[in-house]
Amino acid sequence: MSEAVTRASPDSAIGTELAMRRTGMSFQRTRMAADRTLMAIIRTSLSLISFGFTIYQVFNKLKEAGVLSGAAAARNFGLSLVLLGIGMLILGIIYHVMYMLGLREQRQEMYVAGLIHAQSKFPPSLTLIVAVSLLLIGLVAAVGLIFHVGPFG
Repeated sequence: MSEAVTRASPDSAIGTELAMRRTGMSFQRTRMAADRTLMAIIRTSLSLISFGFTIYQVFNKLKEAGVLSGAAAARNFGLSLVLLGIGMLILGIIYHVMYMLGLREQRQEMYVAGLIHAQSKFPPSLTLIVAVSLLLIGLVAAVGLIFHVGPFG
């Protein structure tokens, strides 16, 4: 009987070790899933910003050329799309940062409880850096469209 218990102990230790490693890896998969979600937000925001900017510029140029007498509604629609894209990007960035902070907190709690081995650092998110960069470009574009200044005005 004691021989069976002795043999089960190494198997149990191996099973526990594998479970701890799988749990640690699940945090990495969850982090990557959050990055993919932010990438989807970036794609949608970029589409809204670029389409809105294009509509605004096309109707503005048609008005300047004298082809259209009034293009304010179309330009306002274009500007609305740019602002919608910027707003969506801001909310996506805030959600991503809050989610990642919560994930880090949960990982720390599991580490303290001894459920996972080590506290691994999350690498800087290239997706978050791209999102913030696009946000800055979108803000510059919106300011240019609203106040007719800068490279996009």
